[in-house]
Amino acid sequence: MPASRAGPLADVRLACTPARARRPRAQSRRTHRSSLTPAGIAARPILQCISPDGRLAVTDLMRGIEVFRSDALSLPALAKFAIVMAIIVGIPPLARRARFPVVVGLLLTGVAIGPHGIDLAGANRPIADFFAELGKLLLLFFAGLEIDLARFRQAQRKTAIFGLWTTIVPLLLGTGVGFLFGYKPVAAVVLGSLLASHTLLGLPIVTGLGVARLEPITVTVGATVISDTLSLIVFAICVPTWQSGFSLSGLATQLTEIAIFVPLILFGLSRLGAYLLSKVENDEDAYFILMLAIMAVAGVLAAGINLPGIVGAFLAGLAVNAATQARSAKEKLEFFGNSFFIPIFFLVTGFLIDPLQFYYTITENFPLTLGVVGALLLGKWIAAAIVGWEFAYTAAARNTMWSLSLPQVAATLAAALVGFSTFDPAGQRLIDKPLLSVVLVLLLTTSILGPVLTARFAPRMIDGSDQGVPGEAPPRSVA
Repeated sequence: MPASRAGPLADVRLACTPARARRPRAQSRRTHRSSLTPAGIAARPILQCISPDGRLAVTDLMRGIEVFRSDALSLPALAKFAIVMAIIVGIPPLARRARFPVVVGLLLTGVAIGPHGIDLAGANRPIADFFAELGKLLLLFFAGLEIDLARFRQAQRKTAIFGLWTTIVPLLLGTGVGFLFGYKPVAAVVLGSLLASHTLLGLPIVTGLGVARLEPITVTVGATVISDTLSLIVFAICVPTWQSGFSLSGLATQLTEIAIFVPLILFGLSRLGAYLLSKVENDEDAYFILMLAIMAVAGVLAAGINLPGIVGAFLAGLAVNAATQARSAKEKLEFFGNSFFIPIFFLVTGFLIDPLQFYYTITENFPLTLGVVGALLLGKWIAAAIVGWEFAYTAAARNTMWSLSLPQVAATLAAALVGFSTFDPAGQRLIDKPLLSVVLVLLLTTSILGPVLTARFAPRMIDGSDQGVPGEAPPRSVA
């Protein structure tokens, strides 16, 4: 029957035809699944087990969903902006009433309105991505601003130790998992490097509880910079090695750039930033803009030497920490960031999560998924436990350090996508499709599990008790 005259019954017959008869033999089950729309995949099991009239109803429902997605995508820009503002205002109280972290609520809402849900923003969303990038940079910039410098200087050795442990242990365990599943040495090391970094999704939770200035949190935030930097260095070595072989000169260049960059930001930008801010201390608007500019410049310089922009943003926060204390412009920037840019960062992060891909990856690559997720959970726990016991932190502090270092979002996803696009001379990918799917499962699992555990453990740090309610105290910020 021609396509123009097929009608609903033809759609139902196609849906109920056995998959084996509908696709060429050479086409794999995974390829077939990936060619279907989310609505079509969800409808197939239902259509095969209900009456013909019911099948028509479900088919019409799926079509209605597709029409709804199309209508949502075609909304005016201001309407979309109003919806996002309503989400940012409405989700936090709903999440707190349900007793789970606001961060998780925003992530799940991002899944619902993203490309794997109603697709409100569409595939081309430069404004949303830009706001999300600013939110990610501000998250670490505020972390640098809020750190107690006296305590940070006292804890520099502890920060370096935890940074090394939380990098090396997951790196080794991830590399072992790669070898266990037959990956080549370079690919196995890349897998380990993906597990070494982390994103501080739970940081707004500890900030809202008022424990961000405690030493274990200060150590964890500082260790994030170390782990992200080291993991990116390992990854930067592996990519050209996979493509054309090991280059000693490339490694030496990267290490030299980092050795110049860190003192330049911490000391050079500290003096220059303090001088410039002092010149506009009576002009609050200029002070506000100058703080944003300092963060942006540091992020750009970091990206220029192949480091995550969040490393530059955190170091910039540390550099101008003393100069911005007790300034109203700083408080207003934090209010603006926590109210707007950082929530958008969590929403856009949710866009990356595909629930259907999550399900199929678990069912088709369960051993590899279990190995990678298990290596991360165990590796980060071992690092936090060793450092926590060494420095006599409470169980609540050790567990909070562990939960903060779990989420794998920014650096992990960026590196995984680069690895997926990297080929050796034989045309083999550095990160193949099964491993990329496992990384996406890791992203979903840890981006939810990390904040949930942080909300459970962090309140127990307030009084040093190991007893607490597994919920979240009313926060002052986004979480």
